[in-house]
Amino acid sequence: MMSTVQALNRKVRPQNMHQPEDQTREDQTVVAQVLAGDVNAFEHLFSKYRGHVTAIVRRHVPGDRVAENVQDAFVRAFQSLNGWKADAPFRAWLATITVRTCYDFWRRQYRQREIPMSRLSEAHRQWLENSLSDRSRDDWEALGRRNEARTILAWALDRLGPADRMVLELVHLEGLAVKEAARLLGWSTANVKVRAHRARKKINRWLLEP
Repeated sequence: MMSTVQALNRKVRPQNMHQPEDQTREDQTVVAQVLAGDVNAFEHLFSKYRGHVTAIVRRHVPGDRVAENVQDAFVRAFQSLNGWKADAPFRAWLATITVRTCYDFWRRQYRQREIPMSRLSEAHRQWLENSLSDRSRDDWEALGRRNEARTILAWALDRLGPADRMVLELVHLEGLAVKEAARLLGWSTANVKVRAHRARKKINRWLLEP
């Protein structure tokens, strides 16, 4: 399975959450069956969207924790079915639950595995400093293929807190708009902007540490 660092170091295009009307109607029918007491009907939604959920989870948690978080996301979706608005795409609603599941995973499990700055070479320092500047996603992709990119991304993400980590991944590495990241996390756009700025500021400060 793809690790968190591997997932972060490849170019990820924001997924199209548009869903054809016939698919939405199909999902509405299945959800209605589940809510009416046919819990086995949920298996259809699990089979249909398992790949979608797994792809999201793989971008945010370690490879050996993907399966449990996929399962957790579907359990949460099942428990929250009566909160789904039938006129909204089920795929997008499920993506929101999945992203929040990943965030909660880091809130529970987060451990700082700090790499001392003395172990970071000057080349690593320069890479991180450049990566925090305004660059096109093509530059991110090129840099992501380098070994130092993987080292620094792991270091930076592990040193950030869970909330700042998720914002950095969604906005700066996946290229989502602030508004979309805010929707997925259930936060205000202002909060996402502040956290994204704060995360970059923190890393810049760490670079200046002796």
